[in-house]
Amino acid sequence: ILTILGNSAVLATAVKRSSLLKSPELLTVNLAVADIGMALSMYPLAIASAWNHAWLGGDASCVYYALMGFLFGVCSMMTLCAMAVIRFLITNSSKSNSNKITKNTVCILIAFIWLYSLLWAILPLVGWGYYGPEPFGISCTIAWSKFHNSSNGFSFILSMFLLCTVLPALTIVACYLGIAWKVHKAYQEIQNIDRIPNAAKLEKKLTLMAVLISVGFLSSWTPYAATSFWSIFNSSDSLQPVVTLLPCLFAKSSTAYNPFIYYVFSKTFRCEVRKLQCCCAWRVHYFSSDNSAENPVSTMWSG
Repeated sequence: ILTILGNSAVLATAVKRSSLLKSPELLTVNLAVADIGMALSMYPLAIASAWNHAWLGGDASCVYYALMGFLFGVCSMMTLCAMAVIRFLITNSSKSNSNKITKNTVCILIAFIWLYSLLWAILPLVGWGYYGPEPFGISCTIAWSKFHNSSNGFSFILSMFLLCTVLPALTIVACYLGIAWKVHKAYQEIQNIDRIPNAAKLEKKLTLMAVLISVGFLSSWTPYAATSFWSIFNSSDSLQPVVTLLPCLFAKSSTAYNPFIYYVFSKTFRCEVRKLQCCCAWRVHYFSSDNSAENPVSTMWSG
């Protein structure tokens, strides 16, 4: 519910401000699309299976669930990586060079991210890697436990781990460390804090927001990655079901908190959300109020 409501607010704000969106903000919209796509395509089936105490459906639904999770997970990771690279380029470029990152460039980058994610999601369907149920039995993902005795599966896991997890994570860390160093040097040159330009303060706030989004995503997925990597080299029976369940639930929570970060750091997003709240409240009041002549005050406020 939090994922759908929060990211729907992000998308509604983006649609309302479509003509005013800057090119890097398109990546934020893409991240919201990936988050809400994961929530709509996966979570209802997982919740129903949890109530059933067993996976609902057969192998087809299991493959579908795992494919959606892999697709949207890789898309989110690569979107965060692209956000970090673009923030690094903007911070370390002159004003004229930073304007070269146009909306068309970012749209091409987003299309590449989706194609890259789709490629990795399809590979297990064509024989490189496997999809299967989680050890606790109420969701599906990459069948990690099958890979410790399969060279085909192990090569897939190793390649995926390097190209979809390690390299993007290292890129994110390197970019934000570079940005932090650049900002630190710039602030050292300005002795008086009151003389720091508003543009520099805004850039610092945007960078901090992007850092928190990336840290939150990596932190929520790290326990799941650790337990999954353990399953490659050891039997999944060596871990208690709750040990495999909690990291999975924690990883899925990563789709919910990005809108809260936007709300804290973006004044524009706060204003748009309040407008949406007022609009929704007005609609509810209008349709639920008695507009007859016996209630003229209610009729006046509804108007």
